[in-house]
Amino acid sequence: MSQADEGVAFAQQMWADDEASRRLGMEAVVVEQDHAVVRMAIREDMVNGHAICHGGYIFTLADSCFALACNSRGRLTVAAGADISFTAPGRLGDVLVAEGHVRSAFGRSGITDVTVKRESDGQIIAEFRGRSRTLAAPRA
Repeated sequence: MSQADEGVAFAQQMWADDEASRRLGMEAVVVEQDHAVVRMAIREDMVNGHAICHGGYIFTLADSCFALACNSRGRLTVAAGADISFTAPGRLGDVLVAEGHVRSAFGRSGITDVTVKRESDGQIIAEFRGRSRTLAAPRA
């Protein structure tokens, strides 16, 4: 198995153990080194008092995609910070698709961009930039 394949397998195992993303109905569509695509349908329990998807759910979708992309190198990597800009609302029944790309990885730090779009028409819903930090392997 190549180093890239091992990194992808590491990220896929992290995803398999991710109860939070699973309970929100997220599906990992693509997991490649430095790239991930995750989709999620907006359910009734995700809509706020303005009849649009609560921003926290959109952030969580982007964050889950970010985690897959930045862990795809096979090293335990966590968020050091993130910013999101919401550009259009998601609505009940919309399927959102988050696509993330590692833009830069340097030392133990990295930058990953995630774009969240509405699947039906490609409308950009949000732009997310995550800053990551690779941790030392946990001790046995």
